[in-house]
Amino acid sequence: MAATTFGLPFPQAQLGRYLNRKFGFNLLTAQDSHEIGMQLAQRLLRRGVLKPDDLARIEEARAQAPNKPLHELLVERNFAREEDVLAGLAEEFGLELVDLSDYKVEPDVLTAMPLKIVHRRTIMPLRRENGVLIVATGDPFDVYALDELAMFTGLQVQPVLASPREISRLIKAHFGVGGATVDSLIAERGEEQVELLEGLEADDSEAAKMAQEASVVKLVNEILIEAANERASDIHIEPEEGSLRIRYRIDGLLQNQPMPEAIQRFQAAIISRLKIMARLNIAEKRLPQDGRIKMRVQNREIDVRVSIIPMVHGEGICMRLLDKTRMKFDLSNMGMLPDTYNTFRQLIDRPHGIILVTGPTGSGKSTTLYSALNEIKDETMKIITVEDPVEYQQPGISQIQVHSKIGLTFASALRSILRHDPDVVLIGEMRDLETAEAAIQASLTGHLVFSTLHTNDAPSAFTRLIDMGVEPFLVGSTVEGVMAQRLVRTICPDCKVQYTPEHHEVPTDFPVPPGEPLKLWKGAGCRACRNTGYRGRTGIYELMVTGDTIRDMCVQRTNASVIRNQALKEGMITLRQDGWRKVLKGITTIDEVARTTAGDIVALS
Repeated sequence: MAATTFGLPFPQAQLGRYLNRKFGFNLLTAQDSHEIGMQLAQRLLRRGVLKPDDLARIEEARAQAPNKPLHELLVERNFAREEDVLAGLAEEFGLELVDLSDYKVEPDVLTAMPLKIVHRRTIMPLRRENGVLIVATGDPFDVYALDELAMFTGLQVQPVLASPREISRLIKAHFGVGGATVDSLIAERGEEQVELLEGLEADDSEAAKMAQEASVVKLVNEILIEAANERASDIHIEPEEGSLRIRYRIDGLLQNQPMPEAIQRFQAAIISRLKIMARLNIAEKRLPQDGRIKMRVQNREIDVRVSIIPMVHGEGICMRLLDKTRMKFDLSNMGMLPDTYNTFRQLIDRPHGIILVTGPTGSGKSTTLYSALNEIKDETMKIITVEDPVEYQQPGISQIQVHSKIGLTFASALRSILRHDPDVVLIGEMRDLETAEAAIQASLTGHLVFSTLHTNDAPSAFTRLIDMGVEPFLVGSTVEGVMAQRLVRTICPDCKVQYTPEHHEVPTDFPVPPGEPLKLWKGAGCRACRNTGYRGRTGIYELMVTGDTIRDMCVQRTNASVIRNQALKEGMITLRQDGWRKVLKGITTIDEVARTTAGDIVALS
């Protein structure tokens, strides 16, 4: 195999050294790339990364995607891990392999970098050494990108090999999401056109809509796609004086997303584009608006709930991302420990009564209820839900969307669906006395009712219903059980390490097992978890089953703290206790449990 440069052949043995030394006018043919790819596969086979029977399947995959480099195909089709493929590539080309997870880029190399090349070619300048620019690339076959960079900077360019994901992360961290798009918009429009766009804020003409949509569609798409790829549950677009801040909520915590400084100049256009996507009124800037966007990202269907509120420096937007492909409604995988799961499973098998799930917004209540419905549904059972909004469409379950403006409320819908002969009813939320009374009436007539409440713990659900105006004897006789829950971040499995905590690091209400020194786990931080030490979330649960004593207390209007003490005597595991059990099992950390259960400090036994 030979690579032709200036008409001279370079044998395979010299190709790696050549690519290190010179990156101009190098023409790798498709045949060259194929042969290098197969040599890479043989190298990985010798190292035990690939198995002999993988080669035939790799050839089939290459036939299906002939234009995709083999090293990318191996990772995409899960033939090998990215780090193993990169190590093999580095040996094949004679390049240095660099870990960028903790890399600090020299600031001075960023100032003169052509943004279009960096974004379009996915290459990242790292540092200068004696007039040589060290550049990270994830594709050693793309020699033209490095040659183009050398022409723009006038420097000699030397490549090093790195993970494409880490290169993209660094580019976004230093240049911002959508940086190339903003740069090109400024170049295309010029100062006058930007001012003209901002001057058209109150213009509801078709021409203004088309101009806004055409100019920022790519930038808005990049913001949405980046959020979906980072597993964000929410996007917050927050206008401030002289700037526009964008934050993603990942695993329950908000994280600032680097953006180009010039993005604030396109604030009005970005908001208008999102309004158009959500089918909202772009001329209305004084009142809150709510809408929805349905989109597909990398073959994943994502439903986006859009809320817009006017603020001092412009309209603020919060978007909730509902990734249908990622959601798995499986009660056994919700993070319940065996004793909690078995008790809850017995509750949802009851023929009638009310089962409540409580917790703040975003604590996973809807996911728990959907999982419970999927656990008990079968061909002999009719399940009807009333929700606002219907977040996830479930087969085998009849779902109703609330429309308060036309009178279709939770209570009115519930009264109607009882004539449809349901076995199980789910009410999205008990918001008022009318809904609560309708739910109680449904349970008294032989239906199993699921619903949610916003309370801090399980015992408070009784007093909340009574405060709404429901008769205490009805609450005590119908509520069979209450599940309070929170979500805690789980330790990243890729960087999980064991350690011995200091005495002061363990809260006094966390009982330490006697005997050997306490061993716990934490995440050291890696590229997979964005150096947070956490990846993903699980639930911690407080399940209270209504016994005879608690029913009597409810009838007597006993306060929540007395009911809580009685539930603890009957064996209830609190949120904090359940969290500590998961800490001991290496699922989460002390800090996470302490953060989410700060108001639940009780003596643990």
